[in-house]
Amino acid sequence: MKGKLVLEDGAVFYGDMLDERPVLGEVVFNTGMTGYQEILTDPSYCSQIVTLTYPLIGNYGAAKKFNQSRKCFFNGFIIGELCDIGSNWQKEEELAEFLKAQDIPCLYNVDTRAVTRHIRSLGAMKGVLVPETATQEEIDALMKNEIPKEVVKIVTTPKTYKMENLGGPHVVVMDFGIKQHILDSLHGIGCDLTIVPADTKADEIMALNPDGIFLSNGPGDPKDLPEIIEVVREIAGKKPTFGICLGHQLLSLAFGADTYKLKFGHRGSNQPVKNLLTGRVHITSQNHGYAVDEESLKGLPLEVTHRAVNDGTVEGIRHTQLPIFSVQYHPEASPGPDDNRYLFDQFWAMLQKGE
Repeated sequence: MKGKLVLEDGAVFYGDMLDERPVLGEVVFNTGMTGYQEILTDPSYCSQIVTLTYPLIGNYGAAKKFNQSRKCFFNGFIIGELCDIGSNWQKEEELAEFLKAQDIPCLYNVDTRAVTRHIRSLGAMKGVLVPETATQEEIDALMKNEIPKEVVKIVTTPKTYKMENLGGPHVVVMDFGIKQHILDSLHGIGCDLTIVPADTKADEIMALNPDGIFLSNGPGDPKDLPEIIEVVREIAGKKPTFGICLGHQLLSLAFGADTYKLKFGHRGSNQPVKNLLTGRVHITSQNHGYAVDEESLKGLPLEVTHRAVNDGTVEGIRHTQLPIFSVQYHPEASPGPDDNRYLFDQFWAMLQKGE
C-alpha cells in the first residue's frame, strides 16, 4: 500500500505503508546506525513519529532481549529500506512482523534524508502518516488533534515492583519511562531496586528507607510535570541522587533552573560529549528534545560537568554541596566501549559512603 507523511507546514513525503491506520505525532529523527529495536521500545519516544536516518533497517530482525520496555509507545516509524530477511543468530522474528504485532504504522521506501534535512531546517513538528488516498479534509481533521502532554502517565509503571540483589544498597527508582538497560545497569553494580510509579509522593519514597534515589529518563516537556518537580525538590539531598535524561531536567528545575525546547533535539548513538572534569570526550547515546538553560544555573548550587561538543548544550550537572548529579545522555546505552558506565560506579561510590 502506498502512503505518505504530511507535515504541519504542508510538506509531503511518499513511500509504502505496512499499516493503513492514520496516526499523528511529533516527527523527529534519530541518527543511530544500529539499535533500531532499542529505539522502537524506548518510552521516551512516546507519541512521536520516528525517522531513522540510516538507510537500511531490519537487517538483523528483532528479538525480545533487545526490548527496553513492555511495549512500543511511539506512534509511527519512517525508514528508507525495510530489510525483508534479518540475518542474526538471535533473531526471533522479522522487523515487519514485530511492527505489525505492536500495531505500529511504518512508512518505508522514503527519502529519509529529505525528511531529516527538512526537520533540521525548520525544527521538529507535528505530522501525520496516512494512506496516499487520504483526502485533505481527513488530513486536516487529524492534524487538528492535540499530541498528549501527560505522556509520563502513559509510560510509567502501573505499580511498584522490585529487582533485588543479596543485600546491596537500596535504591528507589522513580520511573518516568525508564529503559530496561538502566535498570540492568543499576542492578548490575549490586543495587537492590524498588521501582515506583511517577506519581509516588515524597513521603512514600522516604518511607521505603532508600540508600539512594534514581530519577529516570522519560518523554515530554519536563515543565508539564510540576507535581513531580515538587517531589524531587522535597527529596533532593536527603539521599544520594542520580538522574538521567528527563531526570536530569527535573533535578535542574527542582533547584530553580530553567529548561527549553531544542530545535530538533538530540537523538542518536553517535553524539560527542565532553567531560569538563577530566577533559575526555565520549561518544554517547541520546534521546531528548529539551535541554537545561545554562544561563539559569547562575547563582544556583549547581555546576556544569558535561557539555555537548556539537552545540555546547549542557549534558551534565552536579550539586556543589550535596551528593546529587545527573547527565542528559544515556550512559547505559554503550554505543561503543563501556566508557560511560563510570557514572554508575560514581553513584555506587556515593551509596557506599552514605553521603
